[in-house]
Amino acid sequence: KMVDPTLAEMGRNLNEAMKMLEDNQRKAEEENEKKYARKDIPGPLQGSGQDMVSILQLVQNLMHGDEEEETSQSYRLQNVGEQGHMALLGHSLAAYISVLDRERLRKLTTRILSDTTLWLCRLFRYENGSAYYHEDDRDGLLKICRLVIHTRYEDYTLEGFNVLYTKQPVIYISSAARTGLGQALCNQLGLPLSCMCRVPCNTMFGSQHQMDVALLDRVIKDDVESGKLPLLLVANAGTPGAGHTDKLGRLKELCEQYKMWLHVEGVNLATLALGYVSSSVLAATKCDSMTLTLGSWLGLPAVPAVTLYRHEDPSLSLAAGLTSSQPVEKLRALPLWLSLQYLGHDGIVERIKHASQLSQRLLENLKNLDFIKTSVEDELSSPVVVFRFFQEYSNRDQTSHAAQASTIQHPVISNERHIYDTFNQWLGEQLAQLVPASGVDVVELEDEGTCVRFSPLMTSAVLGTEIQDIDQLVDCLKMKIPVLTSTLQLREEFEQEVRRTVGLLCIEDLGWPGLGVVRYNYHCDGKNDDKQEKELEKINTELLKKLNELESDLTFSLGPEFGGQKNCVYIGMVTEDLDVSELVETIAATGREIEENSRLLENMTEVVRKGIQEAQLQLQKANEERLLEEGLLRQIPVVGSVLNWFSPFQASPKGRTFNLTAGSLESTESMYVSKAQGTGTTPPPTPTSSLAKQRLPGQKAFKRSLRSSDGFSETSSISHCDDLDKIDHRPPALSPGQEQGPLEMEKAEEQKEVAQAKTDTEDIHSEKSPPDCTKVEDEASQR
Repeated sequence: KMVDPTLAEMGRNLNEAMKMLEDNQRKAEEENEKKYARKDIPGPLQGSGQDMVSILQLVQNLMHGDEEEETSQSYRLQNVGEQGHMALLGHSLAAYISVLDRERLRKLTTRILSDTTLWLCRLFRYENGSAYYHEDDRDGLLKICRLVIHTRYEDYTLEGFNVLYTKQPVIYISSAARTGLGQALCNQLGLPLSCMCRVPCNTMFGSQHQMDVALLDRVIKDDVESGKLPLLLVANAGTPGAGHTDKLGRLKELCEQYKMWLHVEGVNLATLALGYVSSSVLAATKCDSMTLTLGSWLGLPAVPAVTLYRHEDPSLSLAAGLTSSQPVEKLRALPLWLSLQYLGHDGIVERIKHASQLSQRLLENLKNLDFIKTSVEDELSSPVVVFRFFQEYSNRDQTSHAAQASTIQHPVISNERHIYDTFNQWLGEQLAQLVPASGVDVVELEDEGTCVRFSPLMTSAVLGTEIQDIDQLVDCLKMKIPVLTSTLQLREEFEQEVRRTVGLLCIEDLGWPGLGVVRYNYHCDGKNDDKQEKELEKINTELLKKLNELESDLTFSLGPEFGGQKNCVYIGMVTEDLDVSELVETIAATGREIEENSRLLENMTEVVRKGIQEAQLQLQKANEERLLEEGLLRQIPVVGSVLNWFSPFQASPKGRTFNLTAGSLESTESMYVSKAQGTGTTPPPTPTSSLAKQRLPGQKAFKRSLRSSDGFSETSSISHCDDLDKIDHRPPALSPGQEQGPLEMEKAEEQKEVAQAKTDTEDIHSEKSPPDCTKVEDEASQR
């Protein structure tokens, strides 16, 4: 087949550019050569211009130049495959096609637009629909609102907002919708915020993330009676937070009753392409319009979102901006047109099916885990899985807890929820860091609180998530659950131990995911607040340093960078074998030691200053006494030397030493005497810290261990005594070559009889009392 040389060259250039941009393995020599000084400041344009390779190299440096500076921050890089190259090629082709003559451009854009719209309507079961392609996923709903305004207000084109003043329009959205959606619509439409009505979700029956239909019916009736015009209802087929679907069938009946427009959006709309679709999602095919975000569902970069709608008047669609007479505007569908053809029907369905299988695999594993609660709408076909860590109350009375739960504003209940939110926030961050290919994130829900969300339709195609990643995610979750339960159980015990310990203050920080927060209280002696604050900071900083030097599995830190308490020690997650009492005792003892050393240093400074002054006075007095003893003549240079030669003057040295412990000056005469005699006092032994308990080899600090019985030591002592008895009863050995004569034989027989009698006597005594190992050892040593 013949291919246009320009198109072929464009494809080759795109492939070369993508290879260059995706190549992150740059050599050190190239980094030194391509390093730009003051790279953040743009320089002037070069007069001769640059080639494509240099420009692409500059783009690569801008994309990956700060990786060394931000190595600690993990980021997700989209997996751009062959289908991604097709989408990127579509943007290049759109620029190339736009220079064609007007007639060719019109035919080509009409074909691209009609093919893409037909494929999408058949794929997602939306019959007789039109399509609007837009970059911002909210832009489609904005254009639909303008279409409905033009439809319901016939004179809107002529009179404009004067028509809206007589009968105020009302747009209804769910309270579970995207944050800021209503305000963005009002700003773009030029409507006051009073035109936006947020409909609460169910509180008694049904899902707590679904719109309350009965309440919506009452609200619409009240608006109609007050002279307002119900205009449009925005429903969810997969809420942004939990992925639940509204009751679209009943909402459609309600919209038909009040002549309202029903618009549906959400991630669950992707399941319309599968063979099996739940009835709640299948009802979306009867709505007036829906928005599809195919880029995230299929992993296609830079492809537009699509809003499918049904309307019979093309002039109103043109007035609302849903259609355009400019052929260039129709080229927005070109990247999607290329990508859909590259994937094919089976490829598109397979990607969506794979995402659904990932969510089902995770949901099946979560059912077998303790302390994990899931929040899914349909366990058979839910593409979004939301779960959280939750531990039942075991240490408290269930009756009292039920009484407390009746009052939502109870401080204990609110604190417990805050703690669970903090722990689930930590859990979600840990899972996202350990298994980045899973794409899990943390979401805030109104009723459940902080939860971990897994939405593979939004992340799996981009990150390339596989079944192995889900299994790894479950394994990591199994490792984190015991840590969470142990920390939650020991948290209250830690607080009680800290409150009972003198010198420690327990700081309540519900936003810290760990054992707790403790501060060592500095005992001030009439110091001002600034100095006391500095001393407190100094002691707690040194305390943190000392604790980190210990060999333990705990993490000690200064807390979060923003929002944490000052001058505190934050203790992280712990395991069940933690010895809380030893930990608190160590913190208190270490803090006291640091405080005593600090006070000793302060007192020593003052004592040394006074001692120096006293030493100067005593030295001056000693010089005066020496002058009186030696006489005036000995002070004259020549005469004094001659006089000292004829009559030497014997003067004993009178030095001074400063005792830091006593804080006093002492004479050095005892030092000289002790050195002359070669004897001296033995320095006191260096005191050892009593904080460290005796631990087994390899055992880390703050760990509980089973104490071994003393049977081994007793057994060894008894066996040692038996050995000494054998040594005691052994006859004396002969020297080599010596023979026993008659006298020696008689003496030996006598010794045997004496030894036998002694043995019998000892056996009698041993029946009455245990053997004295010390005596046996002394007798053996004497022999």
